[in-house]
Amino acid sequence: MVKDEVLALVDKGEMLPLMEEFYTIQGEGFHKGTAAYFIRVGGCDVGCHWCDVKESWNAETHPPTTISAIANNAAKYSNTIVVTGGEPLTWNMLPLTEALKAKNLQTHIETSGAYPLTGIWDWICLSPKKNKLPEGIIYDKAHELKVIVYNKHDFEFAEEQAAKVNKDCILYLQPEWSVKEKMTPFIVDFVMKNPKWKISLQTHKYLNIP
Repeated sequence: MVKDEVLALVDKGEMLPLMEEFYTIQGEGFHKGTAAYFIRVGGCDVGCHWCDVKESWNAETHPPTTISAIANNAAKYSNTIVVTGGEPLTWNMLPLTEALKAKNLQTHIETSGAYPLTGIWDWICLSPKKNKLPEGIIYDKAHELKVIVYNKHDFEFAEEQAAKVNKDCILYLQPEWSVKEKMTPFIVDFVMKNPKWKISLQTHKYLNIP
């Protein structure tokens, strides 16, 4: 297949720049502790300085892979499939999620919401970032809001974002890993004063698993 043909299929979402795929335990948010198959899609221009997967940013470094191959691999491992990135909504997620749903798999996405929502999702984790805010209907569709806390100003940002989501959205604050010792006490105090929030921890890092 020639390069232009591949790029056209990527644009349609029929191929995706696949960084990695792996079976592990979901470490964060509402579904923590659940066995899940992760699909990490390359490509992101949100540019969080503390991102721990910066190698995902450049989509061109990750091989375009057919959604049928991705879905077939996923179906071997788990009923719960988590699509993450990078920023997965950089691409059209409808073809991938249709392929996963055809295999009766549960589709979860972790996204900043920086691009319009595409795809068929059983669970949407919205993790907004200050430098490229969510777009469109995702605030109404999100099942959980996960705000990463790097400094004290992030509490104000978290409240601004919480005011935009639907009433059933579960609210989480998660310390950024590199400052967890510093920020966790502030998060504990904030949640105790504002009990609509819950604490999310990157439990997979404590368990030393992917």
